[in-house]
Amino acid sequence: MSTRRENSEGGVTRKRLKPQGEEEGKADADSVHTVQEEEIEANITGSEEMELNISLILEKIDNFTQRVSELLESGKTMFKELSNEFEEKLIMIHKEQVEKWQEEIKELRAIDASNEEANAVLHNARYLLNLNHNDQ
Repeated sequence: MSTRRENSEGGVTRKRLKPQGEEEGKADADSVHTVQEEEIEANITGSEEMELNISLILEKIDNFTQRVSELLESGKTMFKELSNEFEEKLIMIHKEQVEKWQEEIKELRAIDASNEEANAVLHNARYLLNLNHNDQ
């Protein structure tokens, strides 16, 4: 004799019963049948409870995934804003530095022009001194 019973994975297992006398066999068969029904009900209840636990875990996974997605999006937005600010500030620093150097170039050219003028005046003065010195 064998009876069917569901296991925890939802599969079916067979349980062999020992052959016994007719009277004992009927009583045992009834008790086995009652025990099997109770086990099936326990498995169904256990399965429902397990399904509830699994669905709670799946809900946690979905919530966590949603949070991670939101964090990624807010992080991307934050980094994009920071990147834009960084780019603007770097461009402004570059512009200010180039303006400073252009001002230095103007000053150097002004100094050079002044030096050239002074050199021309000195050259004329030497020439006049040499002329004056040679005339005497």
